[in-house]
Amino acid sequence: MSARLIAVGIGPGDPELITLKGARLLREADVVVAPKASAGDDSVAGSIVAGLVDLSRQQLIEQVYPMRKGQEELDPFWRAAALEVAELVRRGQTVAFVTLGDPMLYSTFLYLQRQLRAIAPEVPIEIVSGLSSIHAAAALADLPLGIADERLAVLPATFEDGRLRQTLLEFDTVVLMKVSRVFDKVRALLKELGGRRAVYVKRVGLPGEAVFHDLDAVGPEDLDYLSLVIVRKV
Repeated sequence: MSARLIAVGIGPGDPELITLKGARLLREADVVVAPKASAGDDSVAGSIVAGLVDLSRQQLIEQVYPMRKGQEELDPFWRAAALEVAELVRRGQTVAFVTLGDPMLYSTFLYLQRQLRAIAPEVPIEIVSGLSSIHAAAALADLPLGIADERLAVLPATFEDGRLRQTLLEFDTVVLMKVSRVFDKVRALLKELGGRRAVYVKRVGLPGEAVFHDLDAVGPEDLDYLSLVIVRKV
């Protein structure tokens, strides 16, 4: 294999949902890089691909990508990660970066890609699609995302309140990502608007997976960072 960075989307959590291509490239890589939120955490992505990594011949590196700080505080972490990956590729190694879901949709990889393009544009990058949590959650909840000419919107639930309301009014299906921090606001808004079916899905494909077809049944203990709400007009 030619030295390069390969971003491998590993799906929402179930190792059986990793594509055949993604699994093959992970086995062939010299180095597998897995992101995690802090130095003291385990990497969720790393745990999902553990069965595909042979530590007798491959190196596994965990990089810290904090997700709850200001932009200026995050830049040093992203830059350090990019410099480490660039150096590995320059040494002739093939590096597979594993990311939950799909690399091109709200993924950790996008922060790394942006830094590499700025500081090491010579590093070749290959992107391997993965199953997004949106598709896996819709299948688990038995809730279509779009039929015929229906319109679909995907956005962070932290979207500004007035614009979120307008999106819910304009689109047939709305998927709200990162919903845990604003769940109560979202639930109240959906009650006010009415005429919609909403499903809350958390940790799809991971331990603790759950589907709530009644948002009123969701308690504080059920809220999780890895969660989303699918809303469809009735």
